[in-house]
Amino acid sequence: MTSKKETHPWIELPDGYLNRTPVFQFILVSVLFAMWAIASSLNDILITQFKAVFNLSDLATAFVQSAFYGGYFIIAIPASLFIKKSSYKMGIIAGLACFAAGCFIFFPASTMATYAPFLFAIFVEAIGLSFLETSADTYATLLGPKRLGTVRLNVAQVMNAFGLIVGILLGKYLVFQNSNLKTEMAKMAPAAAHAYGVQQLGRTLAPYKYVLIVLVLLIIAFAVTKFPSARPKTAVGTVDRATFGETITYLLHNRRYWGGVASQFIYIGAQTGIWSFTMRLALNMFPDFTDRDASDFMLWSYGLFLVGRFIASYLLTKFRETRLLAVYMVLGTIMLIGTVSLHSIAAVWMAAGVSLFLGPGWPTIYSRTLETVENRRYTETAGAIIVMAIVGGAVLPMLQGALSDATNMQLSFILPAIELFIVAMYFCTEMKHDKKTPKQKRIEAEREVVVESPTV
Repeated sequence: MTSKKETHPWIELPDGYLNRTPVFQFILVSVLFAMWAIASSLNDILITQFKAVFNLSDLATAFVQSAFYGGYFIIAIPASLFIKKSSYKMGIIAGLACFAAGCFIFFPASTMATYAPFLFAIFVEAIGLSFLETSADTYATLLGPKRLGTVRLNVAQVMNAFGLIVGILLGKYLVFQNSNLKTEMAKMAPAAAHAYGVQQLGRTLAPYKYVLIVLVLLIIAFAVTKFPSARPKTAVGTVDRATFGETITYLLHNRRYWGGVASQFIYIGAQTGIWSFTMRLALNMFPDFTDRDASDFMLWSYGLFLVGRFIASYLLTKFRETRLLAVYMVLGTIMLIGTVSLHSIAAVWMAAGVSLFLGPGWPTIYSRTLETVENRRYTETAGAIIVMAIVGGAVLPMLQGALSDATNMQLSFILPAIELFIVAMYFCTEMKHDKKTPKQKRIEAEREVVVESPTV
């Protein structure tokens, strides 16, 4: 007796892509982008809180991002090997579980009231997020037709922008009070300041309670939902896998791939540095601002980031992505030069406004770099290495923090300005590989379908 063949509303093509996008599954994957964005924007809140409570230098506060993005870097390859042995779905569930464990560690860390346990909690959290990004970034590009891979990733990244806003709102109203914590503690005796600081650290737990509840619900949703494998197949229909050594040998001969990885490293370093220090810039330039006042600039930053994502998702269906992104990065560079040059509130607004042009950066670099890997057998590991480039968010903000300590916070924004200009040059060099408009690509894809369709 033969078993009944399982049917789905999608068809998995030999190269791992699908003939159509499964909407519910794509929505679930897109929600993951919001979850790691919430964690990322809460880091910006923690940096401001830790700066005051633990009396840290700007360089020392950057260790928050080092722990966060360092976890990404260390775990990305092991995560890709786990996904290769199991599936994208299992990689996502493992990531959600580790993310939840990291959030839970915040609770004992708050009772210890020292910097190191918080950094450890952030590191564990990042291990889970590395699993999620290694899975979801690549998976989102594969959940549908190949020609729309970049568009799908940019659409999913809209949820990332939404998550950033949710995270900063949670921090503003659940963590910050309507005062300047550093100023308030400076007025107190040492013992009273310490006790007050410990009390304020306890406030950092509130957002993570809600995040834990959502994580449990997501684990259940992914466990009970059927997902496509999105894996390249052999002629007989089995999954075609490559060893880690084969993948590295293949990638070492791909110069465009490594150019994309380097650009992602620089881009993430610039974006993380801008967001990590915007609130610090506001508080340094205007000491009368409360912590909530400063967080408003991040709220505007993430709001503009969300708007920029929507605009970019539309423009990427009309214009060649390399030309659009080169313009975006140049405009971002100009905004940051204004941040360095102006000596008024306009400098802070320029730092916030640059987020309008950051939206399509990460997903477009990611998808373009992954597209240089023409043999889909190497997709998981190649995607993991691109995720490892997130370590730029650990390294470059530390350099910006050191520059701030040596000069001042405002001048330190010249570093991300230089970094965005380098990324603009990357997109300029990629223009020769991007000669067709989205409309031309669509027409070409439709012709290929007609040619490949069997005659009746």
